Amino acid sequence: MLHNKRILLGITGSIAAYKAALLARELQRRGAEVRVVMTPAATEFITPLTLATLTGHPVSSDFTENKDSGEWTNHVELGLWGDVFLIAPATAQTLSAFVAGSCDNFLQAVHLSSRCPVVVAPAMDLDMFSHPATQSNLNDLRSRKVGIIEPDNGPLASGLEGKGRMAEPAFIADWLDHWFTERAPLKGKKVILTAGPTHEPIDAVRFIGNHSTGKMGYALAVALVEAGAEVHLISGPVQLPPPPGVTSHVKVQTAEQMLDAAMMDFHSFDIAIATAAVADARPANQSKEKLHRDELPDAIQMESTPDILATWGSLRQPHQTIVGFALESDDGIASAMSKLNRKNLDFIVLNSMAHPGAGFGTDTNQITIFGKDGNSHKFDLKSKADVAQDIVAHLLKHLYP
Repeated sequence: MLHNKRILLGITGSIAAYKAALLARELQRRGAEVRVVMTPAATEFITPLTLATLTGHPVSSDFTENKDSGEWTNHVELGLWGDVFLIAPATAQTLSAFVAGSCDNFLQAVHLSSRCPVVVAPAMDLDMFSHPATQSNLNDLRSRKVGIIEPDNGPLASGLEGKGRMAEPAFIADWLDHWFTERAPLKGKKVILTAGPTHEPIDAVRFIGNHSTGKMGYALAVALVEAGAEVHLISGPVQLPPPPGVTSHVKVQTAEQMLDAAMMDFHSFDIAIATAAVADARPANQSKEKLHRDELPDAIQMESTPDILATWGSLRQPHQTIVGFALESDDGIASAMSKLNRKNLDFIVLNSMAHPGAGFGTDTNQITIFGKDGNSHKFDLKSKADVAQDIVAHLLKHLYP
């Protein structure tokens, strides 16, 4: 769940600040993008250069980038950037400032302007943590929906032993992973997704197929996982690694095999999405042996392959959402609308090879989404990863109008 998440990491003036370097690295290892904000006191424990080198982004700790030129740091932009503002370590003074709404340093200004959720990992000495004032501040923050990552018990910098040391980086990353999972909009939704081409054999070595690479379907699988869905991917032959986080990944070759996999326990799925470019026809007579040049027929008799999307549409239950894709060589609107209605879909995603940068084999796509209600939504040319996010956003609006 941390894959592609944007985590704004705040570091305050505690000896535990040294753990922030390990935390930043652990978050990145799990696929998150990390930017760092530090208080002036934090820079006495760990250098901004260390964090900037680890994250690949400049570290912000002051309101001005360059005091001579007057260039200022945009705390508002940072507050809008993150999916979560994680303060680790969070000192007693910082917790008190958050409760009071103080703005005495750059990190506190980012906190006040942040629109994303806030999570704190306290770090302080035993008596400071147990003091009624600190506990009252923590309770106030909980009431404001601030996430609290409880500190560990153990040896403290003062020589005492007890509760107050910041949680370990791996634990914090696990906590965030679970926290994002619980907040995910598609949590509990079971999705079946087809992707890639199908190959329909002529003989043991030749086949009829198309140029689909599966890139769009695999990008959509990633976006669905990030939204919390349980994704079951059925893939035709592609040269792509399994998307991270999918619950199952079934590889098939033919339309018949894809249909069999797509119908396995179909009624248990909440959402069915067909991005696969399934071959519409197959040779009626397939040779199990390789045909040599002088054995090749003058013509290949064809027959229709099973229509997976139409089968889904005919068997759907009221709780299920069915989504189709249409690839056309012209503007494709009439074909997409016909497919939407004939196959009993909730909405259909149209892309046309007539648009440069869209279609098979590209890393970009340009789509228009048509709904059953007659409304359409046209999107600009984007990376397939961004297109996948647009499709998931549209799906969420459909599910939760």
